[in-house]
Amino acid sequence: MIQKFTVSHDPDIYQAWPDVALTPSGRLVCVFAECKHHVDRSYTRIMLCDSTDRGRTWSSKRPLTEGTGAGEAFYNCPRITQMRDGRLCVVVDRCPQGEVKVRSMYAISLLYFSADEGVTWSEPVATPLHGIVPDRLLELSDGRWIISAHHYEDDFLTQFMRYSDDQGQTWSDRITVAKQAGLNLCEVSILPVGKEVLVAFMRENSFLGWDCKKTISHDRGETWGPVIDFPLPGCHRPVAGWLQGGHIMITHRFLQGGKGWLGKWTQNLFAALSDEASALATARNDSAVRILPVDFDRSPLSDTGYSGWVQFDDGEIYIVNYIVDDAIDKGQIRGYSLRMEDFVLPSA
Repeated sequence: MIQKFTVSHDPDIYQAWPDVALTPSGRLVCVFAECKHHVDRSYTRIMLCDSTDRGRTWSSKRPLTEGTGAGEAFYNCPRITQMRDGRLCVVVDRCPQGEVKVRSMYAISLLYFSADEGVTWSEPVATPLHGIVPDRLLELSDGRWIISAHHYEDDFLTQFMRYSDDQGQTWSDRITVAKQAGLNLCEVSILPVGKEVLVAFMRENSFLGWDCKKTISHDRGETWGPVIDFPLPGCHRPVAGWLQGGHIMITHRFLQGGKGWLGKWTQNLFAALSDEASALATARNDSAVRILPVDFDRSPLSDTGYSGWVQFDDGEIYIVNYIVDDAIDKGQIRGYSLRMEDFVLPSA
């Protein structure tokens, strides 16, 4: 059974693109953007709220950034990471106004840090990473940090990353995670599989309902292999992570392609379950997934499917997502609680 909760709903503003972290004390911290509309970024601001009762109720939202006005650079999609040293890290892309191809190339990724579970935050730290819709700051078991984003290169979206082995004091040169003529590869979620291997799950952004794409690195992100189909059709903004039982869970928007219904495609949030062998497979037919519907956007102006999730020690999973639904024409942030024992699962 999936339980639904309101994280933040403001009838006067569009709220979207959330992520969530679970702190050592059990606090949930949600970060998201507010703006005029999905297609109107003449005002933006990054907001936070938190919950001390496992997402059943949430605090009022509070700002992480200043608000931006028309003509100014705007904030886009934030992500949040609970780091091993106890700090929280938010990464967000700040984008120049203008044509989408240009702004994707010149957007910069900013890092914000909190040492008190999100109560107070540092000033932003600029990174050399250019691109939009960054992945979470990924902290590997050996201490390496990875940041990643995408922008247009040679007329197609291309996924990039940089790494730091000194906690962000210096960064590597730009590394191409995935680039292929004819494919628009973006919105990566990089998943560690063991000490050396990383698997990058990506959205293909041609709006044709194509599979999720992935690439694999066997050297901690320094080089990447070919683009491989992964059997999640219509997968947008995958968010991959490990569950306690050894399965992989990927939350994602489902966009089927075609004409859409009344011009709208984005009605569904799914969660997919997979395993290590499938993540490492080099052919589509060698990968297995089990897809769970999480929510459906009933609004005629539907807009949904950017998510984040965590798992509590007792196995409960908590997902955050944005959705219009009963807000009619405004995005809202919604939370979902579920347990994998409510579904029949094979052994990982």
